[in-house]
Amino acid sequence: MRRHYATIKDIAYALSISVSTVSRALRDTHDVNADTRKMVLEMAAKLNYKPNFNATGLVKNSTHNLAVILPAITNYYFSTVFTGIQEVAYSNGYNLILYVTNDDAAREENIVRNLSFSSLDGLLVSVSSKADASHYFQEIIDDGVPVVFFDRVVENIRTSKVMQDDYNGAYEATVHLIRNGYRKIAHITGPAGLTLTEARLQGYLDALQRHKLAVRKKWIIHSGFSQQSGEEDARQLWKLNDKPDAVFAVNDRKGIGAIISFKQLAVQVGKEIGIIGFTNDPMSSIISPSLSTIAEPAFEIGQRSCQLLLNHIRKKHFIPEEVILPGRLIVRESSRRS
Repeated sequence: MRRHYATIKDIAYALSISVSTVSRALRDTHDVNADTRKMVLEMAAKLNYKPNFNATGLVKNSTHNLAVILPAITNYYFSTVFTGIQEVAYSNGYNLILYVTNDDAAREENIVRNLSFSSLDGLLVSVSSKADASHYFQEIIDDGVPVVFFDRVVENIRTSKVMQDDYNGAYEATVHLIRNGYRKIAHITGPAGLTLTEARLQGYLDALQRHKLAVRKKWIIHSGFSQQSGEEDARQLWKLNDKPDAVFAVNDRKGIGAIISFKQLAVQVGKEIGIIGFTNDPMSSIISPSLSTIAEPAFEIGQRSCQLLLNHIRKKHFIPEEVILPGRLIVRESSRRS
């Protein structure tokens, strides 16, 4: 049996006041005094009143629905980001509709082109690895749909974006390896062209150059973001005549994959080859040896992204903001030579 929720009429009847007075009190308009509003809110709670967003949406042109498009939901990073989004959305009375692309550019475009924007107030997006996403996202922004990008963003679209500090995190990770005595540092990274891939690559390159260490093109491998990609990249590096003595992985999943491959190759991680990742996935502390990493503020990225989207929705001429949040170095066994 469906639970019964009170209506505005029920509150008005219980208090012997007009429906319009209850409506204005619930909306906290200027012409309702504080005592009346307090009385209405107390009765609303007592009668289990819930606002009908479908009805109010017809009046305010608002649905209280937000769509979230993610490349994946099963990994730690994106599930944590989504939890942050969810906290802000629900506390502001918004529902979430989740779409997962499985990192497939064609699926992402199909999702966007088939969204019903009449039933959505806005869109939060982390783009897939290979998506040339600027054209179809620009189209919906031009149509007046608020969009905020996070983590994997579209560089040439003017809207709000929330990212971790990819450049400085990569720089710090590489310098950490250098300070621990590693000199031949490889980088197993993500697909070329993504903003985060390019920023982390540049941080790695600048760290090597400022410490006067060699940059070898064959030590830089672009591939996917998965553990399997990390395993394959590590094996490729170990086939080289000029082998590296350390690896900076674009994320922890690739770093974990590298650890697995090197262990299978009987290479001692830490002593013979240092490894550092980027995320602070819980698996990075469980695998043996444990993986050093740059911890990303995933939960806060979700919170800030959703809050920015609500700002766009509430203010028609909101000026887009770019938010960059710092990471944190966590040192574990994989980058210790002792």
